[in-house]
Amino acid sequence: MKKTDKKYCAYVQILEEELVPAMGCTEPIALAYAATKAREVLGKIPDRMLIEASGSIIKNVKSVIVPNTDNLKGIPAAAAAGIVAGNSEKELEVISSVTKKEIEEIKEFMKKVPIEVVHVDNGLTFEIIVTAYHDKSYAKVRIANYHTNIVLIEKDKDKLLEIKVEGENEEGLTDRSLLDMKSIWDFINSVDLADIYEVLKRQIDYNTEISEEGLCGNYGANIGSVLLDMEGNDIRTRAKARAAAGSDARMNGCELPVIINSGSGNQGMACSLPVIEYAKELKVSEDKLYRALALSNLVAIHQKTGIGRLSAYCGAVCAGAAAGTGIAYLCGGSFDDIAHTVVNALAITSGIVCDGAKASCAAKIAAAVDAGILGYNMYIRGQEFQPGDGIVTDGVDETIRNVGRLGKDGMKETNVEIIDIMVGGKC
Repeated sequence: MKKTDKKYCAYVQILEEELVPAMGCTEPIALAYAATKAREVLGKIPDRMLIEASGSIIKNVKSVIVPNTDNLKGIPAAAAAGIVAGNSEKELEVISSVTKKEIEEIKEFMKKVPIEVVHVDNGLTFEIIVTAYHDKSYAKVRIANYHTNIVLIEKDKDKLLEIKVEGENEEGLTDRSLLDMKSIWDFINSVDLADIYEVLKRQIDYNTEISEEGLCGNYGANIGSVLLDMEGNDIRTRAKARAAAGSDARMNGCELPVIINSGSGNQGMACSLPVIEYAKELKVSEDKLYRALALSNLVAIHQKTGIGRLSAYCGAVCAGAAAGTGIAYLCGGSFDDIAHTVVNALAITSGIVCDGAKASCAAKIAAAVDAGILGYNMYIRGQEFQPGDGIVTDGVDETIRNVGRLGKDGMKETNVEIIDIMVGGKC
């Protein structure tokens, strides 16, 4: 693939758009970002707030710890953190700089200021509307379809920004429909690494640091540490444990940032940390590691394109299958090896549900990475799942399309039931 090709430029841009830093689970951080922006527009600390959120946002914010809040959880905590201590210029690192005094102010704000949370269904899976009031004045900020996509800013009936939302299209981002497995393979084998070096170097640095913190600290259910204690220190276990440990830390209050993929820190860690660990084991060149990471990241994004940012389908499944492709590449795999790794992995773990962000995400990541590794090892031993075996069909891109249909359309009602079970009518 030549630098002048449309897809070459698009793939570089997609990596730059997707592999960005975020602190904490991205849904509460997006909510904090909207609240921060509303406070900035209002020009004052509000005396009451209204948070309107789609069901998938409620699901993903309910049970996860908001960083820099002294272990507070939930929508009011995320909004309060943004109001008291947020800086909107930092986007998904909006509450990365919070003082001890501000943490106490966040708690006090939650005690004194009424924060009403309402479930809204405007036909969008990803939607946040924050309205901040002070006396008779108000400021409203709406985010739709992805985490930093502000489509409405309104103050006292004056619309300062209004962008029409055309369904669940991701306006302003590079067209992800340009992704396909053969083109991704051509890209990672021909890309000038200078074009993607910085974004991947940052992913290695950030995600490795939080993984190490997860293994050294005491976070959630400590899945990473359990795996190493249970299964030993072989490379397959370390690959799973590294990814799980990053999630352990991130889901349970660690204040280190991660580099995300498809809007998710868990997915960003699951598709990168196993590849990094295998590269160390195999002692490959930096060039080979970076091409493997580009492959894994783009394959993860390709899978999530058809599913959408949020779904009842667990995104770790996509990231684990993608990690399998990066590992296969490091082991000298061909395009056929890569393609069959994805198909085999998806046949194993598709159907794991997303029931929000919380400690058990780490265990799901471990299972998904294991499926990616197994999918590769099956194929090099002459074993594969055949077209017609469940959702598997002829061709890797066609199977990925089936998974997209399953995750986006087939699991809509599943998502409704999960949300109902989780919140019991309460947000």
